[in-house]
Amino acid sequence: MQVTASIFKAYDIRGVVPTTLNEAVAEALGLAFGTQAMKLGERAVAVGRDGRLSGPALSAALIRGLVAAGVEVIDIGLATTPMLYFAAHTLCTSGIQVTGSHNPKDYNGFKMVMGGRAIYGEDIQALRRTMEDESATPVAGGRVRLVDVLPAYRERIVSDVKLARPMKVVVDCGNGIAGASAPAIFRALGCEVTELFSEVDGNFPNHHPDPSKPENLQDVIRALRETDAELGLAFDGDGDRLGIVTKDGATIYPDRQMILFAQDVLSRVPGGKIVFDVKCSQRLAPAIEAAGGEAHIFKTGHSLIKARMKEIDSPLGGEMSGHIFFKERWFGFDDGTYAGARLLEILSKSPDANAVLHALPTSHSTPELNVACAEGEPQAVVDQLLALARFEAPAKVSTIDGLRVDWPDGFGLIRASNTTPVLVLRFEGHTQEALHRIEAVMLALLLQAKPDAVVGASSH
Repeated sequence: MQVTASIFKAYDIRGVVPTTLNEAVAEALGLAFGTQAMKLGERAVAVGRDGRLSGPALSAALIRGLVAAGVEVIDIGLATTPMLYFAAHTLCTSGIQVTGSHNPKDYNGFKMVMGGRAIYGEDIQALRRTMEDESATPVAGGRVRLVDVLPAYRERIVSDVKLARPMKVVVDCGNGIAGASAPAIFRALGCEVTELFSEVDGNFPNHHPDPSKPENLQDVIRALRETDAELGLAFDGDGDRLGIVTKDGATIYPDRQMILFAQDVLSRVPGGKIVFDVKCSQRLAPAIEAAGGEAHIFKTGHSLIKARMKEIDSPLGGEMSGHIFFKERWFGFDDGTYAGARLLEILSKSPDANAVLHALPTSHSTPELNVACAEGEPQAVVDQLLALARFEAPAKVSTIDGLRVDWPDGFGLIRASNTTPVLVLRFEGHTQEALHRIEAVMLALLLQAKPDAVVGASSH
């Protein structure tokens, strides 16, 4: 079978429908995944889909392939990615979500869990090879059963999270799939909810469902100005990431959220190991240590962070992209709705939620920046940077994922993206002057390795 190799990414499969991703690809994936699952003794696979227009056809084709592999498919229908993960923790241990996440509307893809772990890297390439050489053969015995997981999922969150006082929030789902579940869950927790764009619509007619981009938060900011709501929550297209906006329109980025979550978790899990990625603020590790925890910096990538958390038995992990993973009181998977609920639980203990958020340590930083490269070039540039890098104390160099250099007053990062042919850059300084100095030093080094580098805003 001819498949487009570039749709097989580091953590998932993603492509443009119908050019690189179509029903034939979905069905072949179902057969390949199902065959591998059966070899591991996984007889049931949950399947969900987000609100994209191509979802129903791709999901149906995927299910046909899984059934042909002899699998019992648990079809949960329209659901957030975290609801699929919930099904793959409570009804079975494998699952596939049909989702384009935060990509443009003509994209779709698949996020996969097999035998209780997110599959990535070589496992995804192995599926591609099985599809290409058509080595998976159909067997009898497959079937489908429909299950609505929303009641159990909602009950699990509402029974776990308790607010100290009712809160007024704006919830913007950006016409993504979280609109079908999140607002009702926050109401069940005792919130008064002002809803924006909860209707699931794969055309995304209002703004794109990606809260990591400031332009997508303008409606939340306006609603906070015009109502008496105290906080804004914004979800991405498949509901696994959360954006947080204060009453005065400031964004609380995920690395600052992690300080709050770590303090809370460590109050119940003293000495806990907290995992975060190389893009996070320099302010995070000292805050974790001050709260009695161990700070563990690791590679960027939601599958990689999850695997690292399992390895060291971590109660909490998070990354700058907005994926937050609670193992304490939850299952260890990333879930925007659950993270929002835990945030409100913490903030409800204070009469002024915004004061708590604004008191979190902060720095001057750039947003994520990208340098476009040729396919395969980013890693070569990073290798060259590592060879060129000569930094004297007090600078500390980390090479766990690209090149990160920490000074006493800030850090610079240049790493290769795992998903697109770009370099990812991020700079932070405790003062504006420190930020400019660090940015200048790191960019001068980059230009030695790649003289034609042009730095632009991240398209993520």
